Amino acid sequence: MLLPVFRLKYPPIPTRKISYFAREHGGLRGSRGKTQGQMSADNTKFAGNEHQKDVRSSNIVAAKAVANCIRTSLGPKGMDKMITSASGEVTITNDGATILGKMEVQHPAAKMLMDLSSAQDVEAGDGTTSVVVIAGALLNAAERLLSRGLHPSVISKAWQKAAVMSVDILKKAAIPVDLSDRKSLIKAASTSLNSKVIGGYSDQLAPIAVDAVLGVCEDIKSGTNVDLHDIKLVKKMGGTLEDTELVLNGLVLDQGCVKTAGGPTKMQDCKIGLIQFCLSAPKTDMENSVIVADSAQIDRIFREERRYILKMIKKIVKAGCNVLLVQKSILRDATNQLSQHYLAKKKIMLIQDIERKDIEFVSKSLGCKPIASIDAFTPDMLGEAKMCTEETIGTGKIIRISEVAKPGKAATVLLQGSNRLVLDEADRSMHDALCVIRCLVKMRFLTAGGAANEAELTYQLSKEAQTMG
Repeated sequence: MLLPVFRLKYPPIPTRKISYFAREHGGLRGSRGKTQGQMSADNTKFAGNEHQKDVRSSNIVAAKAVANCIRTSLGPKGMDKMITSASGEVTITNDGATILGKMEVQHPAAKMLMDLSSAQDVEAGDGTTSVVVIAGALLNAAERLLSRGLHPSVISKAWQKAAVMSVDILKKAAIPVDLSDRKSLIKAASTSLNSKVIGGYSDQLAPIAVDAVLGVCEDIKSGTNVDLHDIKLVKKMGGTLEDTELVLNGLVLDQGCVKTAGGPTKMQDCKIGLIQFCLSAPKTDMENSVIVADSAQIDRIFREERRYILKMIKKIVKAGCNVLLVQKSILRDATNQLSQHYLAKKKIMLIQDIERKDIEFVSKSLGCKPIASIDAFTPDMLGEAKMCTEETIGTGKIIRISEVAKPGKAATVLLQGSNRLVLDEADRSMHDALCVIRCLVKMRFLTAGGAANEAELTYQLSKEAQTMG
């Protein structure tokens, strides 16, 4: 019988005899009923890492496909992409992050390249196309190295070492720049804008980007970062990009004031209040029904509502406020017709529907403090400005508040364009230019362009590679 051969008390049998027994008795069987020959064949299939090679190859092919999609949009001579969404919305751009953000990709490796572009957009703001193209080129080189038998970990460690060396090489080749050198900063911003659809307007937009970043920088000499949330881009259709302007000592809101009750549209010597509560009758948290039996009860409800609103209006008037900004409300109306009527009667300019996310920016721009309840509405919470007017641009309205008495470190860029496609691309391009200047605030160095950095890195890294064994 074959069974005694596997008992430990017997001496081991040579391999030739096992093979002989396997041939004579139908082969040795494992736990799943496979013969040793079949198990050996399965092991041989994975012994050469064929499955791992297939997975790596699939990942590399998917990532290279994404890189090839946006390769032609790189550089000043790159082509623009026209992207149509499922809803029919058309976008024309050559911004890498925008193109990849609108692509529907299922492969995990391809999604990693999209995340890479998004991370570059958050950290640096520009270069979203370059990082994807470089990643695709590195994967192409990795595919050739893998075919020669190099292990992936060896390639990865070598690239990490090359990345550290590249940083040192670029720092040695970089030219220090001072933030007071406005001409050099404008050239850097123009370089970013020249490769965009609106590159023809870089002479007008680049100085605006430089002045906006320097205007919100806390300390030009020793500052190491700039919060771009302190710079708001307001898009308004009408005019051309040449009409784009920067507002530092003031604020521009993309909306008009309330005129339904005959309220003012222009105010001088403004005392501005920013409230986060509603000027309307209170409501319960849950939906309830009020049954009114006769007309006397209706009159009582109306009187109580009028008394409640009048009490708040008197508090606002007592504080000296003549321009009132009201936060947008979801649960109930921020203002009603009764409150609008009393505000207009007191010659108070009303601007409502201020977004919650803009409250901090508005308060910093106007030097006022957000007021959460009517009891906290006091004169020291108000901001001061010389002029507040409603203006018409194209078919829309804007509110312009100028010459603020105590402005904070905030700026507004009013972008104007003839159509929505131009405005959207101008918004993306201006964001990239602002990020370029922010990078110069973080690390105050300039490097040469025209692929000079890439050529220097190629030369230095190749020379270093020759010294390695």
